[in-house]
Amino acid sequence: MRFAEIEGFEDVKERLIKSSGRNHHAQIFYGQNGSPNLSLALAYATYINCESPAREDSCGKCASCIKIDKLIHPDLHLIFPVSSTVKVKASDAISNNFIGEWRSMVLSNAYPSIDDWLSFYGAENKQANISKEESRQIIQKLSLKSFEAKYKVMLIWLPEYMHPASANAILKILEEPSERSIFLLVTNDYQKLLTTITSRCQLVNIRLFKDEEISAFLRKNLGIEKERAMNIASQCGGDICEAKRLAEDKISDSGSLFREWMRLCWNGDFTSLITWADNYQALSKVQQKNLFIYGISLLRNAIISGLKISELVRVNTEDFDFAQKFGNSVDANKIEMITNHLDKAHYHIERNASPKITFLDLSLSIAKVLKS
Repeated sequence: MRFAEIEGFEDVKERLIKSSGRNHHAQIFYGQNGSPNLSLALAYATYINCESPAREDSCGKCASCIKIDKLIHPDLHLIFPVSSTVKVKASDAISNNFIGEWRSMVLSNAYPSIDDWLSFYGAENKQANISKEESRQIIQKLSLKSFEAKYKVMLIWLPEYMHPASANAILKILEEPSERSIFLLVTNDYQKLLTTITSRCQLVNIRLFKDEEISAFLRKNLGIEKERAMNIASQCGGDICEAKRLAEDKISDSGSLFREWMRLCWNGDFTSLITWADNYQALSKVQQKNLFIYGISLLRNAIISGLKISELVRVNTEDFDFAQKFGNSVDANKIEMITNHLDKAHYHIERNASPKITFLDLSLSIAKVLKS
C-alpha cells in the first residue's frame, strides 16, 4: 500500500511523511469505521521501510515495498481479532492461524470493517477478540532482531478488541520497545483502549472521506458513472465501506423502493406491507441494509428541505421531489423518530435478526409515527 493509492488526505500524508525521520515508537491511527486508517497505517509502514523513498511517497519498486504491499514482509507483524471456527479451536484462535485469510481480505478490500472480516473467514455469529496468547506472540516477535527492514512494525488492527489481560501484558514492551521497533495501533474507537495504552502512544486522527473523494474512488475503482457515484457518496456519510455496499446494490433501486414503502406506511396499507415484508426477506443482506441506509440519508435531506434550505439537498431529481414533499408534510421531530427506527433496524439486520419480522415491525412503527 502506498499513499498514492489512497484518495485525498493530503494533509495527513504530508504529516506522516514529515514525521518519518523521527518516528514515535507507538502510534494510534484513529478513524471511524469506513475511514482509511488501516490503509494509511500500511502506507506509512511501507514508507518508513522503503529503500528509495521519494519526498511524497515510497518508491513501490524496492524489495521492501513489494513485500509490504503483499503483506508478506518478515518484519511486518500483523495482529487482529479472531475467534474459533469449525476448523480452529478456541485455544488456537490467534492471528498467525488466520494470517492467510486476513491478507486475502485486505488485499481485496483496503477498507475492511470487523463485519467484513468475520464474514470473510466464516465467523459471522462469533465474538472475536485479541487474546492473552496474542500478547505472548507480540513480545516474542519483537524480541527478535529485524530480518531485513529498517524498522520492525507491529500493526495491531482494532486493538479495542484486546482482552484486558492481553492489553496489560504488552504495556512494558509498548513503553520500552526493542530497538527500531514501531507499534501501529489501528482503531475505530480509541476511547475503548486502556488509558495506560493511549498514554504511551501518539494519536493520529483520521477523518472520514469527503463526498468528492468517495465519488472519485467509486469512479476510478468500480467504474461507476459520475452522477450515481455522487449520489452514493451523498448517502454514506463519509463511510467508504457503506459506499461500496451501496455501489454493489445493482439489482434493487433503493430510492424507488424506499419512496414506495413510505407511501404504503403513510396510507396505512398493512396488507401491502405484509407482502413487502416477504419481498424484503428475499433481498440479499447487502440490499436489505442498503434500503435503510438510503432511507436515513433521504430523510435527513427531507429535514433540510423542510427547513427551506433546499440548496443543501444533495440527491437526484426524483428523490429531491420526494424529500421536498416529505419535509413539508412531516415535521422534523417525526422524521427524526423514523430515522431512529431505521437506524435500530439496520443494527438488528447487521446482527442477523429476522428480516421479515424486523421489516414488518419497522413498517408498523413508521406508520404509527406518521399517523400520530
